Amino acid sequence: MIRDTPEAFAAALPPMAPVAGLDLGTKTIGIALSDRLHTVATPLETLKRRKFTADAEALLALVARREVGGLVLGLPRNMDGTEGPRAQSTRAFARNLSQLTDLPLTFWDERLSTVAAERALLEADASRKRRAEVIDHVAAGVILQGMLDRMRNIGAGG
Repeated sequence: MIRDTPEAFAAALPPMAPVAGLDLGTKTIGIALSDRLHTVATPLETLKRRKFTADAEALLALVARREVGGLVLGLPRNMDGTEGPRAQSTRAFARNLSQLTDLPLTFWDERLSTVAAERALLEADASRKRRAEVIDHVAAGVILQGMLDRMRNIGAGG
């Protein structure tokens, strides 16, 4: 089920289950995973996109293997906060995925997540080829870390 707020998402998570972050691109899906205490997001892998059914099957298999308790999808808003075609596509993906799983799903504003990921990779002196290979799942890590930090603040009362 899709949860509209970080509070509702956090409340729906099973205890001690990692959370996965997704950066949905047109050609790839970057995936990151949290630890069981929801403190650190770790970039995991990038899936090549095919059709929705194949993408969902691959995601749900990974989710089952990793005992994931919820999914955070990066929502690509425009810089002015409006939602364009990419955001609508992400919402449609989430709606379709929610028909196939009982896991709680939510969105995290992903504006500048790829920029932050690129900057981190440049600071780590990653080669251009290496950056291209890992940028999507590093961006998923930035998205997921944003949600984890927000969830930690909810737990601290606000």
